[in-house]
Amino acid sequence: MLNVSHLTKKYNRFIANDNLSFIVNDGEIAVLAGPNGAGKSTAIKCIAGLLRFEGEIEINGFNNKSVEAKQILGYIPEIPAPFELLTVWEHMEFIARAYRLADGWKERAEKLIKRMELDDKRNKLGKGLSKGMQQKISICCALLIEPKTVLFDEPFVGLDPHAIKELKAMLLEMREQGISIIISTHMLDSVEEFWDKVFIMMNGKIEAERTRSYVEKNGENLEELFFSITEKKESKT
Repeated sequence: MLNVSHLTKKYNRFIANDNLSFIVNDGEIAVLAGPNGAGKSTAIKCIAGLLRFEGEIEINGFNNKSVEAKQILGYIPEIPAPFELLTVWEHMEFIARAYRLADGWKERAEKLIKRMELDDKRNKLGKGLSKGMQQKISICCALLIEPKTVLFDEPFVGLDPHAIKELKAMLLEMREQGISIIISTHMLDSVEEFWDKVFIMMNGKIEAERTRSYVEKNGENLEELFFSITEKKESKT
């Protein structure tokens, strides 16, 4: 479970995240939705422990910056940053050693590489791969550790159709396994098939929160809600 409480992130006088509080339960896919600049990526980076912030963030009951939390947290950044001089397979081996994974990681790595269609690229260096291929490496590295909570920042950008299909299948599998998942995106249609909870962000704040059951019960149009919030706010700025 991911518990974010009163998350605030400031850059001098600019408030990138303004008192965000939300929970992503076990086996739940939550979406941080909003236009570029809404504060989604900043929130994801704070949760991942990459930025200093005010407030509290817990991952399965552990402070997000603790070793215990990092051992069960998977993070796929918006811009992949593989090691330039490591091959695809060496990335898997590096993660396995860094996290001291038990025997069996090689089999998981093989399955992930195959699903992401990286099998024929296993000996290629990170610097020689396209952005889409680098994104696939990020996904494989994050999921190799069998995380309990996974953060995706615009995960479908740059992926080919097969990889998008496989990643969506993986998301559903992870939900069935009880993993907490949060996806940051500005494209609602990319997650419309499987989201459970949506937080619509604008100007660093969560302006609306909806569950799928609420939307379906009340006949609400999520896309219309999204644009009513984001376009109204943008017109005032």
